[in-house]
Amino acid sequence: MEFLFHYVSLVPFCAARLQRPRSLPVSARRSRLATTKKLDVITIGRASVDLYGQQIGSRLEDIASFAKSVGGCPANIAIGTARLGLRSALMTRVGDEQMGRFIREQMQREGVSTDAIVVDRERLTALVLLAVEEEGVSPMIFVRTDCADMALSPDDVDEAFVASARAVVVTGTHFSRPNTEAAQMKAIRIAKASGGKVVFDIDYRPNLWGLAGHAAGFERYVKSETVSAKMRAVLPYCDLIVGTEEEIRIASGADDVLGALKAIRAQTDATIVLKRGAMGCIVYDGPISDDLEDGIVGDGFPIEVFNVLGAGDAFMSGFLRGWLGGESLKTAATWANAGGAFAVSRLLCSPEYPTFEELQFFLKQGSKHRALRKDEAINHVHWATTRRRDIPSLMALAVDHRLQLEEAARKAGADESRIGAFKVLAVKAAARVANGRPGYGMLIDEKHGRDAMFEFARHPFAWLGRPVELPGSRPLRFEFSQDIGSQLVEWPVDHCIKCLCFYHPDDSAELKREQGEKLKTLFEAARKVGRELLVEIIAGKHGALKEDTISRALQDLYDLGIKPDWWKLEPQASAAAWAGIEATIARNDAWCRGVVLLGLEAPQEALERAFAATAGTSIVKGFAVGRTIFAEAADAWLSGRIGDEEAIADMAGRFEKLTAAWLAARGRAAA
Repeated sequence: MEFLFHYVSLVPFCAARLQRPRSLPVSARRSRLATTKKLDVITIGRASVDLYGQQIGSRLEDIASFAKSVGGCPANIAIGTARLGLRSALMTRVGDEQMGRFIREQMQREGVSTDAIVVDRERLTALVLLAVEEEGVSPMIFVRTDCADMALSPDDVDEAFVASARAVVVTGTHFSRPNTEAAQMKAIRIAKASGGKVVFDIDYRPNLWGLAGHAAGFERYVKSETVSAKMRAVLPYCDLIVGTEEEIRIASGADDVLGALKAIRAQTDATIVLKRGAMGCIVYDGPISDDLEDGIVGDGFPIEVFNVLGAGDAFMSGFLRGWLGGESLKTAATWANAGGAFAVSRLLCSPEYPTFEELQFFLKQGSKHRALRKDEAINHVHWATTRRRDIPSLMALAVDHRLQLEEAARKAGADESRIGAFKVLAVKAAARVANGRPGYGMLIDEKHGRDAMFEFARHPFAWLGRPVELPGSRPLRFEFSQDIGSQLVEWPVDHCIKCLCFYHPDDSAELKREQGEKLKTLFEAARKVGRELLVEIIAGKHGALKEDTISRALQDLYDLGIKPDWWKLEPQASAAAWAGIEATIARNDAWCRGVVLLGLEAPQEALERAFAATAGTSIVKGFAVGRTIFAEAADAWLSGRIGDEEAIADMAGRFEKLTAAWLAARGRAAA
C-alpha cells in the first residue's frame, strides 16, 4: 500500500534473501504438508476487530477515518500461517453481531477453519483502536470490557478437534483469567496426549492483566510476580516458546534477558526464540551459554520501520511455517524475519501479512526499496494472492448501459426514471438463472442502477462490476468527477471497477498518452482503496482489428504499469489472435484473473461462435453481455407492451441460453 506521508526512519530489520526451497512449490499458499493430522496448527485466544487510524503521524485524538481488519495475536497468527500454506484454525469466541460475523467471514476467506469459533450471544466482540503517531509509537485503546473472547471456557475446547492438530499455540493474555487459563491448559493436555506440539506465544500486554490504565495499551512491560508465576507454570509443557526481551523476562521472573533465558531453560527443553525487534531474532535449541549471541540467527537486511504493531504475529507465522514444515531453524528464523519485515513496512496487521508466493518472491528477488510497501512488484503479488475470493469462471449479465437505455426510453416515450426499475427486473432475471450457483455476476451502473445494486445484494452472486467511464468518451473521461479516488472509497469492498476505453494501438501518440494516463490514474486509485479493476478495451470501432491489434493494445498498457484484475475484450477473428493475447498477459501478469468477452449486441449465434473460438485459450474465463439479452425486453417493457414478469422471463431465457452455450463450449474445450 502507498501512503501520502509518513513518519519513519531507517533501521536494520532482519529479513532474508533465500532461494525457494526445492521441496515446496511457489503456489504453496494453500499447500498441505504431509501429515496424518487434519490441521497443522490451532491458535487460541484473542480475536478482535482492529480499527486503524488512516492519518499517519497523527494523535489518536485527531484521527478522522479508520481501516477495519481482524486483530488479536492468535487471530493474526491463524491468518498469517494460512497465507503461508499451513492448515490453521482459530479457537476463540466472538459476539453475535456484525463484528463477530466479520471475523468469522474473514477467517473463512483466508482459509482458516472456524469450527472452534464459538458465537457468544451475551457478549460483544472486542475492538481495538490504533494509530501510528510516529516511528515506534502507536497509541491504542483496547475495548474489551466483558468481551466475547475472554469468556472462552474449557467447555469450548473439543478434545477431538485439538487432537486433530499437529500443534496448538497458546497465548499469554488468556492465562490472565481462570476460565481462559483452564481452557488453554485443557488444550495443552490434549495436545500432549495426542502427540501434538505446544507453542507458547508469551504475548504480554500489561493492561490486559490489569497492570496499566486504558490509555496505556502500547505499554509493553510492567513487572509482576503474579504474571510471572502464571507463565512459569506453562513453560514445562512447551515445545516452542517465542517472546520479546520483555516477554522472556516476564515469563521467567528474571530481571535481565540472559538470566531469563537460563531460568526458562531450567524448566523446559523447548526451543526458545528471542525476538529482538530491529535486530531480528536468536533461536536457542540447547543449553544457554553466557553469551547472549550464542544461538541460531536468520538472514536479514535493512528495512524501514513504518508500524511495529502486528509484526510479532507475522514473525510467528513465518517461524511456524518453517518449523512445522521441517525446515532448519535458521530457515525458520529467516522466514520469520521476512514476515516481520513485511509487517513493519505496512500499516495494518493481518491484511498486510505475506502469502507464501509473496514471501518466496521477496526472498528470491529481494527489493530495491527499504519500504516494502513502495515495491510495486511485491505489492502486485500481495494484491493478487490475497483477493477476497476465487472466480475461476464468470458469466455476467451487463446492464450498465446508460446511453442505449436512455435512447430506448425516448423512443418508447417513457420517463428516464423507469430505467432504474427495468434494471431491477434484470437483476431478478439474472438471479433466476444463477439460482445460487457459482460463477454468475452482473455489471450495473451508478446513474440508473442504484436500486438494482440493492436488489443485487439480496442474491448470492459471485461478482459485481460498476462502470466509471463517461459513456462514449474518447479520450477517456470519468463519469461523475475526474477525482476518481474520492468516489471509489464509498464503494463496497467487493465491487469491481469497470472502465471502458476506446483504445487502438495505432491511435495518435497524443491520444494514446492521454488515455494511458487516465487508465494509470484509475489503476493507482483502485489499488489505493483496495478495489478490483476490469479494463474493457474496444479497438474495432476506431481502426482495423488485425490479428495483433489487441495484444499490442494490452502491451501498451502493461508498459505503463497497468495490471488490471480482469480484461474485457471484443471477440477475435482467429485462434492466433487469442494466442497472442494470452501470451501477452502471461508475459506481463501471471496473476491476471483473465478475460471476459463482450457482446456488442451480437446475435446469439455469433456469440456462440465467439465462445467456440476461445476453446483453446485458457485465459478467457467467461463473458459479460448485455444488449443481446435485454434489448428486446427493454423496448417492450418501456413501451408498455409487456409487464414485469414477462420482461424477467424473456431476459432469463436469453441469459440461460447464453450461459448454456458458454458452458457447453468450455466443456468441449476441457474434453
